[in-house]
Amino acid sequence: MTDAAAYQRILLVKPSSLGDVIHALPVLHGLRVRFPDAHIAWLISTACAPVIRHHPDVSEVIEFDRRRYGRITRSLRISREFAGFVADLRTRRFDLAIDLQGLFRSGFLTFASGAPVRIGFRGAREFAWLFYTHEIPVSDPDAHAVDKNFGVAGLLDFADVPIRFDLAVTEAERNQAADLLRGAGIDLSRPFAAVLPGARWDTKRWLPERYASVLSRLAVERGLRSVLLGAPFEADLCAAIDSQVSAENNLKPVSLAGWTGLRELVAVLERAAVVVCQDSAPAHLAAALGRPTVCILGPTNSRRTGPYGVGARLIQADLPCSPCYLRSLSQCRFGHECMHQVEVDTVVDAVVEQFDLLSAARTGPADGRSS
Repeated sequence: MTDAAAYQRILLVKPSSLGDVIHALPVLHGLRVRFPDAHIAWLISTACAPVIRHHPDVSEVIEFDRRRYGRITRSLRISREFAGFVADLRTRRFDLAIDLQGLFRSGFLTFASGAPVRIGFRGAREFAWLFYTHEIPVSDPDAHAVDKNFGVAGLLDFADVPIRFDLAVTEAERNQAADLLRGAGIDLSRPFAAVLPGARWDTKRWLPERYASVLSRLAVERGLRSVLLGAPFEADLCAAIDSQVSAENNLKPVSLAGWTGLRELVAVLERAAVVVCQDSAPAHLAAALGRPTVCILGPTNSRRTGPYGVGARLIQADLPCSPCYLRSLSQCRFGHECMHQVEVDTVVDAVVEQFDLLSAARTGPADGRSS
């Protein structure tokens, strides 16, 4: 199963979500190192496709319109389109398919590819395991998603390849991000904090007024300006936080929520001195970029889905009800205590610590002498 010559056309199935896609990047790199001449295709949702569009290890991006094909049972036309998608997938003649999503749909697509060797997680949900010929052992259910995915390396003989993330930011994207920041009044000669207060789950969001207090103190006490970022539907949240920040005009935050596409967001995060966010896709983007990160967690398990690596500071209240994985505040019986217990002082101290570590790493001892 590990003969490099045996697999010349490889399909990686990991459609979504964005954070999960980032967690699969080390597998892509391992596959490229192990099978340097293979055609490696990634089946990915249209929304997440930009994150791998420029990736040097990807030979082909196969976009899967998850929202559209999710309506196949309600539309004959969409059912026919999906059948055409599956038929086209099969014509590509993959000899190895790897399902890192572990759900019925992804398992089916792995099977539908026609690949004679199909790998997925042992005990995958929704009976997806029925579609596999080989299974990735999962010995620790609380293992981080990155390590769980990389379990496939043992089957394909690239376990010795280092874990590596590559978001393949281009110079054009860096220039676009710089122009966007300058246009918003950000002095690029000075460090700034990228702050992403939004999350799709209500239960993952820290209190807006506490974010405002953190941004005020960073500006007043440390002279650190903040850039608020998020999706268009988070623009009102960012504006509300901005309106509560007390700082001098030249240190007031700016909000770029809704102004960045996925690739522009990556390029902006790459420039940030420190990133402050919740357990959400931007936390994983920041970790992949190696940016100093402060991540506030509530209902999720930091061991499984927190930012990967040693560069992030995780803040989470120690409560017996956590992790609960509840998505809506109405489901919580404890008044969102996991986020209410996270204090402003704790977050400010963590941001300052991360920022100071970065500053020390950049400057080092003057003239080779300690200060």
